[in-house]
Amino acid sequence: MEILWFLLAMGLLAAVIGPWVMRRRGGVRQVAPGSPDAADPDAYGFARQEELDVRMPGPDQDLLDVLDVVQGTQKWQAASQLLAGTPKEGELRWQRVQAFAGAASLELAQRPGVGGAWLRAWRSEAPKDAGGAAVHAEFLVQQAWRSSAAGSDDFRIILEEARTVCGGAALLAPGDPVPYIVELAVARGLGYTPEQFDQLWAKIIDRAPAHMGAHIAALHFHSERWHGSRKDAEAFATAAAARAPQGSLLAALPLFAVYEHLPEINLVQGFYRSQVVTKAVEGAMFAVHAARPDDPMLPHVRHLLVLFLVHMERWSEAMHQLVRIDGHVGALPWTTEADPAARYAVYRALAVAGYEANGGSPATLPH
Repeated sequence: MEILWFLLAMGLLAAVIGPWVMRRRGGVRQVAPGSPDAADPDAYGFARQEELDVRMPGPDQDLLDVLDVVQGTQKWQAASQLLAGTPKEGELRWQRVQAFAGAASLELAQRPGVGGAWLRAWRSEAPKDAGGAAVHAEFLVQQAWRSSAAGSDDFRIILEEARTVCGGAALLAPGDPVPYIVELAVARGLGYTPEQFDQLWAKIIDRAPAHMGAHIAALHFHSERWHGSRKDAEAFATAAAARAPQGSLLAALPLFAVYEHLPEINLVQGFYRSQVVTKAVEGAMFAVHAARPDDPMLPHVRHLLVLFLVHMERWSEAMHQLVRIDGHVGALPWTTEADPAARYAVYRALAVAGYEANGGSPATLPH
């Protein structure tokens, strides 16, 4: 959801150019939906495009249940209870804070001046609630990136307010890395100096040294689009992967660095089979196999792998990722699009078509 307009343009260009490049390379011939020759994702038990959940990267039934209650009643207490019971040091709390903030932001966009009233009530009725403060800070960050042009006065004003709320949230929850992780997006938008960023990053590392979500957010700061370079981002990702503890998904961080620096238009046939891309994909595949099945960040890595594996025409491996993530599309690379579900559905259809063109079928794909 971040750097939305830039990545939206990149995604639209890729949507036009990508299939043409694949056809030129002798890839799968695309046919009209409903044609007798068309591959059918439904045959694999995949969700219909309109049923795909754009709010989350993977299943979290407790969160869904609470969101239903909060949005149905406009009462915040269930959200507060869920966050209070979510461990501070893990990835799940960060994801839930993002989800609550995103829900309030979407409500406000759909019903200006009215939507998201439960978040305003939460903050006014329980100003010392650490979860509410963290959600408020993330809400402001999302509002800045969605509603204002980066660098504009409105953008900076909203992020300055978010920085203040982050500070308050951190005081309410000593030991919780989430307020500082939220501030990483503020640091990127306001252009923190290297010294300021290092001080912020040290606070996160002290509290959650292997936090994958924090590393992905910090990677944006180090990218050449913002305050670093391709070399800086690669060095940051490689160092994190090298010191990753056993079973950590940080080993997949170099793939996110590659994604951060994808060319807007790629007409080089061998790009997705280059040594850099192949090494990053293999590292991510290793991380996925070694990770805990219930790691909240696992769907994030699988979603990104789908994009690369499809471009690499590694159809079977792409399908093995798809059967484990289908139903949810709230992750990179789909969330950079105006319609994440539609973008995901294109890649899913390409994976199915390529799999079947090489002899695969629903019967040969283990779930």
